[in-house]
Amino acid sequence: MLQVNLIPGGRAKKKKGAGLSLSLPTMSGLPDKWVLAAALAAVSAIGAGAWLSYADSGRRAELEVALDQAVQDSSRFADLIARTSGLTARRDSIFEKVGIIQEIDRDRYTWPHILDEVARALPEYTWLTEIVQVQEIPLKVQVSGRAGNIFAITVFMNQLQASPFFSRVKFLSSQESIANSGVASQAVQEFQLELDYEPVPLEELETVPLFGVDEAATDDVGTRAAPEEN
Repeated sequence: MLQVNLIPGGRAKKKKGAGLSLSLPTMSGLPDKWVLAAALAAVSAIGAGAWLSYADSGRRAELEVALDQAVQDSSRFADLIARTSGLTARRDSIFEKVGIIQEIDRDRYTWPHILDEVARALPEYTWLTEIVQVQEIPLKVQVSGRAGNIFAITVFMNQLQASPFFSRVKFLSSQESIANSGVASQAVQEFQLELDYEPVPLEELETVPLFGVDEAATDDVGTRAAPEEN
């Protein structure tokens, strides 16, 4: 016989000896769909936590493998890095020594440059009597000589000013004198000039090999066509 309990919160009386019965726990005051939703949310949270834990452990394992590989690579290339550093230090030292040598060479060839440029600029009917240094820093040189006329002095000054080794050519004095050449006498212009020496960058200087002539230059000279004769 079935009995229905119509009183809320009431429980049907069980008869003794009716047998074993099972029932699910319920939450009073909540519908069954909310209970199901809460259970699903709990299961989802547990699954997400498990997945994050697994992913974090996998990422940690990858990082540990990468760290071990980096340590092995560092140990393997330590000797190469040390040798590279040593070669770099030697290169810097060589560059520094070459720079010092170049500075010494540039100062050592100051007077050869001055004499070469003065001789190159000397026009016809003009000769020099004296070249002296009148100041050390900056280097100033005084040039004395004789010319056949005043125009030769002007040409001489223009050609000196065109030289890259002189920054300024200053006219000091000029006077007419008589030069005796054997039996004849000739009127000449005695002059004095002042030159300011200008150091030229090393890359603009013309250099020649220390030992012999380069083979390439020799071949070039050998294959150059001879000038035509008039």
